[in-house]
Amino acid sequence: MNAPTTEANGERLERVRSYFRGDLLVLRETLLRMASLAHTNLSIALESLVERSAVKAQKAIADDKEIDRLEVEVDEMVAGFMATQAPMALACRLMLASAKLCGDLERIGDQAVSIARRSLILLEEPPLKPLLDIPRMAAHVLTMIRMATDAFVEITPEKCAEIIQMDVRVDEINRQLERELTSFMVESPKTITRALNLMLVARFFERAADHAKNIAEQVFYLYTGKDIRHEAELGRAPRV
Repeated sequence: MNAPTTEANGERLERVRSYFRGDLLVLRETLLRMASLAHTNLSIALESLVERSAVKAQKAIADDKEIDRLEVEVDEMVAGFMATQAPMALACRLMLASAKLCGDLERIGDQAVSIARRSLILLEEPPLKPLLDIPRMAAHVLTMIRMATDAFVEITPEKCAEIIQMDVRVDEINRQLERELTSFMVESPKTITRALNLMLVARFFERAADHAKNIAEQVFYLYTGKDIRHEAELGRAPRV
């Protein structure tokens, strides 16, 4: 029973490769450019927080405009392809996945901007505590974005399960940090503003992780035809 399925999957992946080598090469390259910028901006936003650098915070905010511009380009390419090519099932799924990938990448860029803005606010007061958990969380998120991009580029949906599991770890770190910061606020009300801002930063990274997970789910759907968006919630790892 597995042989026909494996053969069908191989044929589907080869058809996707042919699309990316042909009419949709520019779309693929634009999505990769967006992914690279989103990863870079999130990394710069983290550095602005850890290094207490206003210059890097402002750079992360300013560079988001390019991600927004590329989002418009992708939307136009998807709409144009759908309107002029009368695509069949696989190509339609490719367009749907591309549009959703684009949206999640743009929102990762938005989270980087939000982190950078909170970094600027946190610069106005002394550090509340050594930053250990947030950089650890951010490292997971950046890895998730890179791995999701690799799965898209390399057409390797089998990598998506690991990305989805990493999101669980990010959620755990976020909850742990919230408990710690809450204890700071209870013990010393003068720490409330800084603690709340750090909570927001952690939440922004957690949201970026959610978007990276969404990308992994869309990549899996694109290359296998299987929707796994709710399987992780049910405790089932996705299978190719």
